[in-house]
Order: sequence, then C-alpha cells, then structure tokens
Amino acid sequence: MKYGLCNLSIVPVRLEAADTSEMVTQALYGDTFKVLEQRKKWSRIRFYFDKYEGYIDNKQFLTISEEEYTELNNTPAAYSADVISMIVTEKEQLITIPLGCTISAKNSLQHTFEGTYIASKQPKAKIIDTALLYLNAPYLWGGKTPFGIDCSGFTQMCYKINGHALLRDASEQATQGDPLSFIEESEPGDLAFFDNAEGNIIHVGIIMEDNYIIHAHGHVRIDRLDHTGIFNYKLGQHTHKLRVIKRII
Repeated sequence: MKYGLCNLSIVPVRLEAADTSEMVTQALYGDTFKVLEQRKKWSRIRFYFDKYEGYIDNKQFLTISEEEYTELNNTPAAYSADVISMIVTEKEQLITIPLGCTISAKNSLQHTFEGTYIASKQPKAKIIDTALLYLNAPYLWGGKTPFGIDCSGFTQMCYKINGHALLRDASEQATQGDPLSFIEESEPGDLAFFDNAEGNIIHVGIIMEDNYIIHAHGHVRIDRLDHTGIFNYKLGQHTHKLRVIKRII
C-alpha cells in the first residue's frame, strides 16, 4: 500500500483516470490519502478524512511513507481560517491556499504558514460564522473552496473547519445524526436535506436563525426555509423540496 499527501493548494479528483473525466471532489493542501491503485499518470485514492475515492494526477501529490501517513493523521488537525492564506516553502516560494486547508501538515512538508487557523473543536454556532465566509462562492460540482463549491462540499467544509466530521455527498451526510420532527426544533448549524421526485437526496444546506438557510445553489446564498422547502424570494417560488432535518452535533 502506498500513501499520499496533497502538497498543492487545490487539486481535482476525478471519477475516471482522465483529464476529461468529471471532477467529483478536490484534494486541498494537507489532505492525506491511501493510494489504492497507481498507473503511469493516474492514481486511484481514498481520502483518510471521509473515505471518498477518485483519481488524481500523479504529478499533483507527494508520496509519503506509512509512518508519515499515520503520524499526520494522529496529529491534532489545524485548518486555515481565512478565505486566502499563504504557505512559504523551504525554497522561499509562495503557495496560495484557500479556506479549510489542513495546515497541520506544514511541518512534514517543511513549510511555514502565514495566517489564522482553527485547531480545536468549536461550538455549533461557529459553523454559521464559517459558512458566511463562503457567501457568494460560485457553485462548482465537486468543489470545496470559496472559488467554487458544491452543496455537500460546502456543508462538509463548514463542519470540518470547526472540528466536526461529515461525509462527502449529500446522500451520505443524510445518514448521519438524528432527525428532527419540525423546523421549530432546529438550531443554527443543523442540516436540512432535500430530495427529488424519485425520493433521492440531492441537496443540503445549513440552517440559520429565524428560518433562514445558507446553501450552494448557483452560488452560496441565503434563502428562506419552511415546511415545504427552500423559498427563493427573487424567483418567488420554492426551489427545493424538504425531506429531513438532521442534528449532527
């Protein structure tokens, strides 16, 4: 078994081993993973954090030993807390990294971090503060950064930065936590899930105070939430049908 560490800012992880294949998620600076299969150009990987799998270009990660992999994942995690931060390499070169990168990996890479970070589990209310940093980020399938993010990447990153683990896809996240019977029972930081006509979970957002929700739809935006679903005031209609509300923490 081989192991890898993302030593670049944002790296696409694809469904198949091809540049033209869809991006299903992203590896951010400091992410670690197992290399399940290695080809000439591509490797199939499984992330340590959420066990998500996909293909990554061999030029875009650093191979590490099992000992380094274990040590990195046993080190208390610290995440960059600014929309943009800087990493200085051992050669005095700069790497621009986005919000939510695992900067606790910097010592292994002999890098210096310049910026603010979160290194401990935060109260649920802090999730909303983090979510607002992503406001107006454009929707990007598979994205996980303020420069492009999808709905479940948004919820996962807001939780992760504050020390709480969510799986990657909305349908997976819906299996976590405890269901609530009514919106009135919800607290800021709880998750609302939405389904399609076939009953499949296709969307997720973070509940705010006073029946508002912040979610990634076109861009990260704030809309109203009611018992029917998400109401877009600009369109004057509901855009998503509510399936379930979950309390994760």
